[in-house]
Amino acid sequence: MLLILCSSIFLMTTLMGWGKLMENIFGKSLQGISGKILTGILSVGLIFTVVAFFIPLNLYVEIPTILIGFLYFFKDKLYLEFFRFSKKDSIIVGILGTVILFSASFYPFILDHFGYYVPSIKWLTEYGLVKGISNLDLILGQMSVWHILQAGFSNFADPFLKLNAVLLLIYGIYIVENKSWIQFIFIPILLVFSQSPSPDLPTIIFSLIILNEILSGNKNLTFLFAFSIFTFAIKPTVIWLPVFILLYSIFILRFQYKQLIFGSLVFLLFIVKNIWTFGYPVFPFAAFDLGVAWKPNPELLKASSQFALVKTFDEQYSYAEILKFSWFDYIKNWLFLDGIKSIINISFVASVFGFIIFSMIKRKKIISLICISILIKSLLVLLFSAQYRFFIDIFFVMFFVVFFKSLNKKNSLLISSGLAIIFIGLFSSPKMVQQFIPSFRLGRNLTPFEKTQILKPSNYEYKQYNSFKVGDLKFNVSKKYPFSFDTPTPAISESYIIDYQKEKIFPQLIDKNDLKKGFIWKKLNVTEKKEVDKTIELIKNSYQ
Repeated sequence: MLLILCSSIFLMTTLMGWGKLMENIFGKSLQGISGKILTGILSVGLIFTVVAFFIPLNLYVEIPTILIGFLYFFKDKLYLEFFRFSKKDSIIVGILGTVILFSASFYPFILDHFGYYVPSIKWLTEYGLVKGISNLDLILGQMSVWHILQAGFSNFADPFLKLNAVLLLIYGIYIVENKSWIQFIFIPILLVFSQSPSPDLPTIIFSLIILNEILSGNKNLTFLFAFSIFTFAIKPTVIWLPVFILLYSIFILRFQYKQLIFGSLVFLLFIVKNIWTFGYPVFPFAAFDLGVAWKPNPELLKASSQFALVKTFDEQYSYAEILKFSWFDYIKNWLFLDGIKSIINISFVASVFGFIIFSMIKRKKIISLICISILIKSLLVLLFSAQYRFFIDIFFVMFFVVFFKSLNKKNSLLISSGLAIIFIGLFSSPKMVQQFIPSFRLGRNLTPFEKTQILKPSNYEYKQYNSFKVGDLKFNVSKKYPFSFDTPTPAISESYIIDYQKEKIFPQLIDKNDLKKGFIWKKLNVTEKKEVDKTIELIKNSYQ
């Protein structure tokens, strides 16, 4: 906890300084301490993304970034702004900070932490953005902007990867500064994302902040649109947000193209980043083929698409069974899956229909535009892969809009406190989750509180792996474990090696003397096929 606190001070000071620097250049976009920090997140995130094309995000990038942030923080005496909080607000922020630090100190339990988040950050700190990285490990083709930001601060300021905990604290400060008390209700729920650099947390928080700014009368369309595109770049499933901002600018504000230039440049950066790492403009869709040499194997993309459909039904039906579904079967079986997923899916559909009725009753143009944007996102999710993790943000948005002015400070804090006690109890006694919600698979990965968490957060170390060679590529595979979270790069997950064997392909270096120049895939020759077969045999033998 204490080390997370130190990281929080470092990061908030740095980002606030960068926010002030950007305000000096482009003008103020958001108010208060949180406004400067959020502006800093946007600016540093974009700078790190550009820099990562050329060099790794190591100490040589992090230290100058911290020094510049500290320089503006102390030069402009930004620390004085913290003394403007009232005594009551300071107590609220203090209690909130303690709860966040406590929750963030537990072991990471989201599986993507080990298979996607940490491997992405390792590659970024060691090499930057690597061309065609999706040919080595398809999921790494995403390279979220949030992981780029996390990577840039992971060498010194935040080695435990607790940027999400820092963002939760910033969110709490934003709520207090803007008196948007209803949003306190969300923080206890969002604590489940505090242990890992999950991109779900920033997309939810930034969406709610942008919504609050618009509903509160902020008409700085240039910043709001750019920030919405930045949020989209973190996780494209939040596509409803930039759609809403566009509709808002057309039907409510006086639309001017020049206000969209900055956001359009952010979007262009997102597209270029995806083409560089994945080969197509938007991960994981093989659309708008530009014919780049490093695009992934089409059969692997097809298999990934099929698996996404199977995941839609929580792997309770095979792909062959799903293909035989009628439209009625498709909807019925999705709604009535075994376990907690059924409750989530039914709640999602009921909530969307309820929100449509709410918007019709209110007859306010801005609420109607939010509703249209949510419907567009919901239809896209239902068409491509209706997994709850792709539409979870919608619950927060609809609740916020419906109860925007219905809950006062006292009631919001009471509800938030009750939820916080529940979630802290679940973290401290994971057996309760495992016993009462057995279908919630992530609950199996929760661990009890340890005294060492008071000083530093719990963190897994494995560091067991085997090394192999196929063609010109030397690579590492985690030993008797499916994920490569602390396996030295280049690392490949077991499951992908099996996929490569099946398709008779394997990743190879574009330049065998320079890993930074990226990866392509190639058909296996007779010798390479034998090397792959031997690799898989050795992997299987390691389990015996």
